This record gives sequence, C-alpha cells and structure tokens, in this order.
Amino acid sequence: MVLPNAWDAASARMVEAAGFSAVATSSAATSQILGFEDGEAAPVQAVLDAARRMAQAVKVPLTVDFERGYGLAPAELVERFAATGAAGLNLEDSDPASGKLLSVGEQADFLAAVRQAARSLNVDLVINARTDAFLRQAGTPEEQLATSLERGARYLEAGADCVYPIGVGDPAMIKTLTEGISGPVNVAYGRGARSLSELASLGVARVTFGPMFQRHLYSMLESTLLPALAAGDNPFQLGPT
Repeated sequence: MVLPNAWDAASARMVEAAGFSAVATSSAATSQILGFEDGEAAPVQAVLDAARRMAQAVKVPLTVDFERGYGLAPAELVERFAATGAAGLNLEDSDPASGKLLSVGEQADFLAAVRQAARSLNVDLVINARTDAFLRQAGTPEEQLATSLERGARYLEAGADCVYPIGVGDPAMIKTLTEGISGPVNVAYGRGARSLSELASLGVARVTFGPMFQRHLYSMLESTLLPALAAGDNPFQLGPT
C-alpha cells in the first residue's frame, strides 16, 4: 500500500484524485500549517480538527500521524480520535520532547490499552506502531535493528496492525525486518533511494512519505517568490480583482 501524506483538505483531495486507495497525514506537515513545530507542539484539538476536515474531504480512508498520542489516556484518545472519522493512526515509541525511546514494556502496555479501548467503544481502528530506534540512533546499527525487531514483535502482540521502523534505509536491514516481524512493515520512502518496486521486493507492505511532498511544494513556492522580490516588480499582477 502506497500512502502519500497530506496536510489539509485540499492536499488530501489531490491524493484521492490521483487514484490512491487511502490517504496518510504527516504530523510535521500538519503542524506546519497550524503554526507549530513538530513534536506535539500543536494543541491536540487543533490536530484532531485538522484530521476531521481531511477525513470529511475524501471518500477513501484516512490514517493520521498522531505522534505519541498528545498525552491523552487511551480511552480518551480513542473516543476523541474516533470522532474525526479517520480510520487509523500512527503511535510512536519515543518521547517527542526529549527524543528518548520509551521502554518497550511501557509502549506495549500503551498500545494494548488503546486497542482495548477501541474494542470497548466498538471502533475499528488501524494502529500503525512506529518504532524509533533507527530515527533516534539508539545504539549501533546492529543494536537498532535488534531493538526494532523486538519492539515490532511486542507491539503486534499488544494489538498493533502494522510496524513502522522509521529511519531504516539499508536494504539488507529492511529485508531482515520484513522477514523477522510477523506482520506488515511500513517503510518511509525517504528521498527515493529505493524505488517502490524495490521496497516491495524487500517485503515492505506499506510505504509513506512524511512531509516530503509539502516540503517540495513549499520549496517551489519559495523559489518563485524570491526572484520576484529581487526583480523589483510584480510579475503576478493580473489587473484589478
């Protein structure tokens, strides 16, 4: 499954119109349009409202990058998240403030509680369990791999549907992860070092893009605005409005 990451209703509609079967969000990209930095700096209700607008804008499922859960207790998290109409969410296992990995037991318990709350509320919620050993460079590459394998297994046992070892790029490690984790594995496209077909051949089940598309578009906007300012005139003047 290939899931381009949107950040507002307009970009979500574009993903759907392009023919993709689902839309993801990027917490970094969504935070940007809300006026905040990534890392749970945005108010949780603003994030939920943005998710609701995107979910309502498209007919395909929406899955939301919900960081670590914004400090919500599992029951409240599921209840408030379900109200957005989104079908799934990412939950990561490092502290957004410090960048430190949480203990595997703490995160597994949290995921299990979220899953139980979803069952209790009869909410069909897809949980993508992000594990941050590679992103946070927790130990040697070999230790990062071992940590990701252990956490992937624990998170699936706790009720996650998919495991997301963000930051892994080495094809041999990707292959080890997809073979060693007994469930779907999500890999970030990154800067395109691996094609979609190559990622599929390595056993990857889900590919996401993070804030890549937003950053590309904003870079294009910047490259258009700066020369216009330097020219000393207004090349966009189209007459009275």
